[in-house]
Amino acid sequence: MPGRYYQTTPIYYVNDAPHLGTAYATICADSLARWHRLAGDETLFVTGTDEHGLKILRAAEQQHKSAAEWAEETSARFVEAWAALGVTNDDFIRTTEERHHRSVQRFMRAIYDNGFLYKGTYEGWYCVSCEAYYAEEDLTGDHLCPVHERPVEWFAEENWFFALSRFADRLLAWYDEHPRAIYPETRRNEALGIIKGGLKDISITRTSIDWGISVPWDPEHVFYVWYDALVNYISAIGYGEDDERFAAWWPSVHHLLGKDIIRFHCVWWPAMCMAAGIDPPGHYLVHGFLLVGGRKMAKTAFNQVDPVALAADVGNDALRYYLMRDFPIGQDGDFTYEGLIERYNADLANNLGNLLARVATVVGSKCGGIGPAPRPASEGSALATAAAAVTAEVVEAWGRFAPHEGLEAVWRLIRAANAELEAVAPWKLEPGPEVDGVLGDALEVLRLVAVMVSPVLPATAEEIWSRLSVGGSPAAPGNAGPDGVLSWGGYGGGVPVTKGSPLFPRRAAE
Repeated sequence: MPGRYYQTTPIYYVNDAPHLGTAYATICADSLARWHRLAGDETLFVTGTDEHGLKILRAAEQQHKSAAEWAEETSARFVEAWAALGVTNDDFIRTTEERHHRSVQRFMRAIYDNGFLYKGTYEGWYCVSCEAYYAEEDLTGDHLCPVHERPVEWFAEENWFFALSRFADRLLAWYDEHPRAIYPETRRNEALGIIKGGLKDISITRTSIDWGISVPWDPEHVFYVWYDALVNYISAIGYGEDDERFAAWWPSVHHLLGKDIIRFHCVWWPAMCMAAGIDPPGHYLVHGFLLVGGRKMAKTAFNQVDPVALAADVGNDALRYYLMRDFPIGQDGDFTYEGLIERYNADLANNLGNLLARVATVVGSKCGGIGPAPRPASEGSALATAAAAVTAEVVEAWGRFAPHEGLEAVWRLIRAANAELEAVAPWKLEPGPEVDGVLGDALEVLRLVAVMVSPVLPATAEEIWSRLSVGGSPAAPGNAGPDGVLSWGGYGGGVPVTKGSPLFPRRAAE
């Protein structure tokens, strides 16, 4: 039954412009949010930017700007990029907003009042890129960060500490009671390994910088960036200000995050929630890295790719399709331009685009441009049988966060429709029931395909819908729900079918 679905992304550091790796995470989240709207769920999708901390200060200094100026300019670049990529977030939260400041101070005050914070001095190796301390044994090479492979720095200062060590048993018990809280299973095991390996109390404030949210009971301190940033997930839904809204959305939260920040999200964050007196987040979806030349992309790395420029080159839908089809959520994958063009030509141009073009052409030549209705499923149509199996498979795949499998199932149906046309060759036949039957079935397949691909190929789905003269929208809320439009026979026929220009003209890799 339809319910609520709250989708989040990590909020991105504003030390530089977005790259394809951050775009991949955001497009994953956007596709999931679109699917849940399609399924009829009341959906809230939130992304944003993380604008405090030493990393941001240094990035601003390099540009000879204040941290506030740099954060304002760079955050706007994320807003612009997501708009250009068709991302449908309902909210964009910035950690410099007053609503966020108020929630952080109230949340951390609750942890303080509950007795889980204390004052002390911290010394340790610190990675500015991670905004995190590392133990000596976790470093690689000549004191290099294990994630960014850059030198760490020795920091020593008075801090407030969070008593994370007191939550090991509670965290293990909670994960035991919620075995599906982290997907995929390998990442759940990783989080459990961190907890079982022993938890140390962690520093949560800084006195060496003032670019952050002040500690209400000790104004000389500002909250360390993770203890500011993680709270965005609840400040966006009214924590501390709108109790009714918070209570409505928090039980339905689904955090999407990269595998490199499991420690912060799946260990620190649920412990913080427990300490503040609220339930831990109910679900984490951990994606892998988008690699170029075998290395993770980063804003300051040599291998970054501009997602907006790439989408302008191949088309926004084509980029979205490649990312969601070739990179299963939870696994690493190597991005190549050649792979993108190969997927574009094989699936979008040769299969989907070809199916629409040939059906519209033959409807024009044999049916006077008016689409015939499909044959009833009761008459044993092979495509009706295939469509029933595929639609069920697609719904199931999205439900377990495997959109790549759902897309493969859709393309199996597209290939079946193309094969049926090849076998019957209606362009060689005289107008009549046989021609009407095979074309009507193909038109119905295209209608179903438009609905099922709309979370990933939104503009393409709308264009197919328009050319078939189907009323409404393929992405209408509830279309993929129990009372939706995925049953065979929804295309009634008797309406014009427009040929139009090729959906996806073939391309050569440049």
